[in-house]
Amino acid sequence: MNLAALAPWASDPRRSRGRRISETLAPPRNEHQRDRDRIVHSTAFRRLVYKTQVFINHEGDLFRTRLTHSLEVAQLGRSAARALDLNEDLVEAIALAHDLGHTPFGHAGQEALHECMREQGGFEHNLQSLRVVDALEARYPTFDGLNLTFETREGILKHCPRRHAEQLVQAEPEGPGRRFLQGTQPSLEAQLVNLADEMAYNAHDIDDGVRSGLITLPQMESVPLFVRWRDEVLADHPGLSERPGRRLLFETLRRMLSAQVGDLVAATGQAIADHAPADEQAVRGLPPLACFSAGHRAQSAQLKRFLFRELYRHPQVVQTTTLARVVVTELFAAYVKAPGEMPADFSATTDLPRAVADYIAGMTDRFALREHHRLTGRRLFAE
Repeated sequence: MNLAALAPWASDPRRSRGRRISETLAPPRNEHQRDRDRIVHSTAFRRLVYKTQVFINHEGDLFRTRLTHSLEVAQLGRSAARALDLNEDLVEAIALAHDLGHTPFGHAGQEALHECMREQGGFEHNLQSLRVVDALEARYPTFDGLNLTFETREGILKHCPRRHAEQLVQAEPEGPGRRFLQGTQPSLEAQLVNLADEMAYNAHDIDDGVRSGLITLPQMESVPLFVRWRDEVLADHPGLSERPGRRLLFETLRRMLSAQVGDLVAATGQAIADHAPADEQAVRGLPPLACFSAGHRAQSAQLKRFLFRELYRHPQVVQTTTLARVVVTELFAAYVKAPGEMPADFSATTDLPRAVADYIAGMTDRFALREHHRLTGRRLFAE
């Protein structure tokens, strides 16, 4: 990345607010490239390959995982950042790390773990992602975590309830929790990743939903954002109408994503021009600048409602996620009752519920299922 080409309001690694523990520079990499490399080599990142989005790992080899999702978010985010002269390396680092704290079994696992941890303040995957890179990774001799820059950590912490933000600020007054108390924004790069995340999961959940047979192309007729690009594909390739299938779906999704990135770049560019931030810090005091046009935002909302109704609440998905909640809930109870069943790094603690949550959150789907069978003697999912 050419640092000289960065826009004045971009996050420049040469002006980074630094790391919690000072380290010498590591040229030729800049500080945000260094963050990205640490994330890619982390244990938590490798585990993402066996953590699922919507479909449980054993249901098929070709459905999205947290790893493939993170890579897609990074690709979309970098494309938009490049067009806007923002920091591609920071976008990539945030995108690759944003799901490191996710539990096994997608949102079902998070909901179950949140309920288990209710008396301890609950469980939230954004906070857990920050906890992974700040404390749980054990790779370096002189500090816990990955010791990432402030800008990457700020981007990882997408959401944060006020009570948790207060706890973070108490421990680190100028850390990434502060903006949630002040009502300010993160960097433009972090804002871009949030929207790239949304684009990625909307598109790949359509793909996975059709691949699974839970939703069909005729059902997609009720989604204008999809129909627009489907019709354009058929106009350009009328032969696909006689044999609709993966080529039609893939080309429609490809064009839809390209159009979304274009809309994001245009709308964000206009917002930047309207507000004219002088520098990166000025961005934080403005309303969110990374955005879609009003028309696209409305169509995206329609797509989300469709996916919620037809895919996420499909009886087959609900049945699977219900069983996944049972697995997480029973694992939590088993480890609290017998901490010695966990590795010593987790069992030797003064805060057992949090250690159990850390251990379960770090599991892959298949490891969680194996542990559940080992501890309970039950198999809730077919092999």
